[in-house]
Amino acid sequence: MRFKGLDLNLLVALDALMTERNLTAAARSINLSQPAMSAAVARLRTYFHDDLFTMIGRELVATPRAERLAPAVREALLHIQISIISSDPFCPPQSDRCFRVILSDYAALVFFEKVVKRVAREAPAVCFELLPLADNFDECLRRGNADFLIFPELFMSRTHPKATLFDETLVCVGCHSNKQLTERLTFEKYMSMGHVAVKLGNARTPSIEEWYLLEHGLKRNIEVVVQGFGMVPFMISGTERIATLPLRLVKRFAKTTPLRIVELPLPLPAFTQAVQWPALHNSDQASLWMREVFFQEASRMASPREIKRRLRRS
Repeated sequence: MRFKGLDLNLLVALDALMTERNLTAAARSINLSQPAMSAAVARLRTYFHDDLFTMIGRELVATPRAERLAPAVREALLHIQISIISSDPFCPPQSDRCFRVILSDYAALVFFEKVVKRVAREAPAVCFELLPLADNFDECLRRGNADFLIFPELFMSRTHPKATLFDETLVCVGCHSNKQLTERLTFEKYMSMGHVAVKLGNARTPSIEEWYLLEHGLKRNIEVVVQGFGMVPFMISGTERIATLPLRLVKRFAKTTPLRIVELPLPLPAFTQAVQWPALHNSDQASLWMREVFFQEASRMASPREIKRRLRRS
C-alpha cells in the first residue's frame, strides 16, 4: 500500500531496523529474508534521499535523519496497532496478552507477586515479561517496549500518565548478631558503619535512600554495592554491615532471615510507589483492566504503620 508515494510496509522495516540496529536481526523480527530487507533499505534511502544507515562492523548506525524519523514512525505503528488492529473488546479469561513490566526486584517481591497470582486465577492465559530497569524509562514506554513501569513516583517523568499504588517507608537492618546495631542508633554511628547499597540497572540508579542522602550532600561508608535488593541479606549476614531498606521488603526477608531492625536516625521521608504506562495505552482496554488489577491489589496492602506493629509482635 502506498501513501503519497511511500510504501507503508517500508515503515515497518524502518522501525525494525531502528530497534535492532542489525540487518539480519531486523529482517528476522518482521519475517523478511535478508535480501528483502536489503531491498527495503535501498527503497527507503531512495524515498528519503538519505543513507539512513551506515555499517560499522555488523551494527547499523543511524543518520540524524533516521533518528528524527524513528519516534514518529514508532508512534504511528503503535497507534495503528492499538486503535485498529487490537480494537476488539478485551476479555481477560480468553486473552493471551503478554504484558511487559519494568520493575525492580523489590516491587516484584512485595507487590507484583500478588498481581501474578490473581491474574493466574482470572486470566490464566495472560502472561508477563518482567524487564530490568532501563536507563531511559520514558524511551521504553514511548517506543512501546514496555506496557508498565513500577517505580518510586519521584523518579517518573511527566511525559506519560501515572498513578499511585502504595506508600513505603525505610528502616535500617543488619544481621541479628550485629551488636553494633543498637536500638537507638545515632546519626554519627549510622554514617560510619559499613553499608550495603543497591544500584539498579545499567545506569546504576541509586536506591531511594542514597538519592535522598546525595541530595543533602551526605555520603555513607558503602562497603558493598549490589544490583538487586534480594542480594542484601546475604551481604549483611554474619557481618557488622547495615543496609537501609523499604519496610515491606524487610518484612518479607524477616520470614527467612534473622534480622535486627531499627529506626533510622535521620528523617528520610516516606515515598510513594507508582505505576506509569505509555500515553498511547491510556484508553487501551487491556491496559485499563491491568491497571484496575494493580489498584485493587495495592489497596489491600497493609500500611507501613501496621507492618511495623506486626513486626514488633513477631
